[in-house]
Amino acid sequence: MSDHILPLIDAWPGNGVFVHRDGPTGTWIFIALHSSALGMPLGGSRMKSYPGLTDAVTDAMRLAAGMTAKWAGLDMPFGGAKAVLAVERPLEGDERRDFFLRYGALIESLRGAYATGADLGTGPDDMATIAERTEYVFGVDRDTGEPTDPGPFTARGVFEGIRSGVAHAFDGADLEGRSVLIQGLGGVGGPLAHLLRDAGAELLLTDLDGDRAGSLAEELGGRAVPSDGALAERCDVFAPCATGGVLNAESIPRLGCRLVAGSANNQLAVDDDATRLHERGILYVPDYIINAGGAMALPLMAQGLKDRDALLGRSE
Repeated sequence: MSDHILPLIDAWPGNGVFVHRDGPTGTWIFIALHSSALGMPLGGSRMKSYPGLTDAVTDAMRLAAGMTAKWAGLDMPFGGAKAVLAVERPLEGDERRDFFLRYGALIESLRGAYATGADLGTGPDDMATIAERTEYVFGVDRDTGEPTDPGPFTARGVFEGIRSGVAHAFDGADLEGRSVLIQGLGGVGGPLAHLLRDAGAELLLTDLDGDRAGSLAEELGGRAVPSDGALAERCDVFAPCATGGVLNAESIPRLGCRLVAGSANNQLAVDDDATRLHERGILYVPDYIINAGGAMALPLMAQGLKDRDALLGRSE
C-alpha cells in the first residue's frame, strides 16, 4: 500500500477508512466511514480503475462525506459512507461473482459498521451476489432475493429537480422546448432521457460510448454530441450523469448552460467551484439532493414499501 494515502486518511475528519486488498484479483478496497451520527453508515460500492491509490481513497472519502449530507437532507436514519473497489482490470463472469462473494463476506465481518448498495460500476446483480454473504446490503428483496435497479428512482428525482431548477432559472417549470444536455447515458442518464423526451425537452446526448449516444438519440429524436467539447454546447440545462469532478476551474468557464442539474456524485471538484458557477450566473442544483431518489427508495423497500408507483412518487 502506498504511504501517500496515509496522510490523506490521517487528515480526514471522518470516522475512519477500512482498507483491504483482495488477493485473487489485486483489487484494493477502501470503505470510507464518514459519520455514524444519524445511524449505520450506508453508501454504495463504486468499482472502477484509478490512476493511483491516492485517487481511489480520495474519491471514497469525498463520496462518503456526500452521503452524510444526502442522508441528513432526506432525514433518514443513516450515516455517510462509501466503498471504492479499485480494480486493476474489468472483472467478468465467475471471477466477478467470486470477488463479490468475498466482498460480501468482508462486509459481514464488519458487523453493521457499514452497509452497501449499487453505485457506478456495480449493479443489481452484484448486490444479489453480495446478499448471499451478508444482510448488510440494500437493493435486494429480503423475501425473494431479487435485486432492484435504483436507477429509475434516481432518474425520477433528477427529472423533478430539473423542473424545479428550470422554474427558478427561467419563467415557469415547463420543459417544453428546453434544451437539456445529458452527459452519461447509463442506468440514470438513459431513463432520464426518456422522461425529458416525454416532457417535450430538446435532448442533447453525450457519452464516452458514442454508439450508445447515437442509438439513444435516434430512438428519442434527440441529437448526439461528441464527448470532446460537449460541455461547451449551448443548452438550457446541463445534466451530468457520469463521473464526478466535471465542474472545475477548467470546465466552468466553458459551460454553455444556464442551469446544472444531474445525478453524478461530487460534481464539484472543489468547494470553490460553487463560487465559480455563481460568478458565471449558472444555477446549480446540489447533487446530493437531486440524486437522492434511488438512495431513498432502497431502504424504503427494505422497510416493506414495495409499490413501484408509490416509491417513484416518494422519489419526487
